[in-house]
This record gives sequence, structure tokens and C-alpha cells, in this order.
Amino acid sequence: MNKKKIITFLALIGVTLCAIAGCNFSSPTIEQGNTPTKASVPNVNQENIQLTVSAAASLKEALGEITPLFSKAKSNVAIRNNFGSSGELQQQIINGAPVDVFISAAAKQMDELQKKDLIIADTRRDLLSNRLVLIVPADKGDAKELKDLINANIKRIAIGDPRSVPVGQYAQQALTKLELFKDLQSKFVLGNNVRQVLQFVESGNAQAGIVYATDARTSTKVKVVQVIDARLHAPIVYPIAVLHKSSNQPSAKSYLEFLSSEPAKNIFEKYGFSTL
Repeated sequence: MNKKKIITFLALIGVTLCAIAGCNFSSPTIEQGNTPTKASVPNVNQENIQLTVSAAASLKEALGEITPLFSKAKSNVAIRNNFGSSGELQQQIINGAPVDVFISAAAKQMDELQKKDLIIADTRRDLLSNRLVLIVPADKGDAKELKDLINANIKRIAIGDPRSVPVGQYAQQALTKLELFKDLQSKFVLGNNVRQVLQFVESGNAQAGIVYATDARTSTKVKVVQVIDARLHAPIVYPIAVLHKSSNQPSAKSYLEFLSSEPAKNIFEKYGFSTL
């Protein structure tokens, strides 16, 4: 047997023995340039995500407290809150604003977006409810109930603009039921959102105003003189939904779930909302 045959024979014996012993002939991971192969990719955090949440102005304090809790639970997700009147926020969405989650202070605005197929219908649900109240400046008491608003000594009454602001729409419904709305129109000072209505009364630019109970609680400059009978207006609910155009739908849905968690519910209730 020549030398070449002897070497080949010995190599075959070596391979056979190594196979029996369980040797590993796998090739090591090779990195090409700066891009590692799949086998060598280390565990890394998920890509950072920002969610834009357009929410009714009355939610400002509650969501301001909830947002850090969510960010702590989901460290890669940052929340950008955009507060305003629900009607204004609705129009922003219709006009193409990049919004991931919408929280309205009334069903009407969410209904309009759903008709236009702008929300993911199966993510929609009613999150919260609220109450309507009559307020006056803390150091004055020109009105004690809605029927007093007709009195001649009351010159200015602040309500949300019924054309676009849910709190104004609820106020219009209540005053209409009491047959007061038409007679009071010349006295109305219209706010662009519920917080502006509150400011009109705080500053004395209005002698009375109709706001949500939760907003009245944020100010020491006004006092509640009447909790308005809920039978006088449509139920005050806050629907929430994820937008179809959201580029971060899984994270947006996770945010919706978090708002129904016990920590979030406790904060909403702390600010006077009822959770649903």
C-alpha cells in the first residue's frame, strides 16, 4: 500500500472514530462586515416606539399621571398626549393627523370616525363616564341651579361650543329639556373646549358655566352649585379606539389594555371619573 493510500485509510478511520465519539463538525458563526449572522445576534431591546394619543381636554390630569406608569411598564414605548376638544381632535384625524389612539368625550365624534372607517372597530369601547355640573366663581353665588340662569342679574354664561365641543352639546341638551336654551343664547360665552369654559368662570368673565364634574374638581376658583340630572342629557361616555393609520397598532392596543388595568382605574377614579 503506497503512502497516499495509507494516509487516506488513516483519515477514514479517524473520521469514523470521531463520529462514534460525537465530535462536532459545525462551522463557527462568521460575521460579514459589521452584520452578524443570525446565530451571533445578541438579545437586544425592541425598537423604541412613540404613540400619539389624542384625548379630550378633560383627561389632561388623569392621563398626565397614567402616562409615566405605562412608560415604566413598557420602557420602549413613549406616549405623546395631544389634548383638545373632541370635535377638534376628530377633524385633525379626518385631515390626516398621525394619531395612534383617540379618546373622545362623547360617542358622536367616535361614531363619525367609525363611519369613515378611520378606527379599528373591534378596539372601540367605552372607557369612562362623567357628570355635568353647574359652576359659579368661588366667591360669588348668582346662580344655584340651571333655572336661575334666566335671571336678569346673570349676564354671561360659559358653555362649550355645541357645534364641536361635547360638554357644550350636553349643556345644550339639558337646557333644551328645561326649555331654557333659546332664551339664554344671548348670554352664552362659547369655549373651544371644557378647560376654556372653566377659565371663563375662574376669571369672572362668566357668572356661571357648565362643565364636567372632573374639571370643576381641578380648580379652587370655582364651586359646584348643582350636579345636573343625568336624565336631561345623553350619557356622558368616553369611547376609545385605535386608528387604522397607526403604524404601531400592537403597542396602541397594549396601551388600551393598560388603561383598563387597576392602577389606571384608580387614577381615573381619583380624578372623579367612573370607570366602565
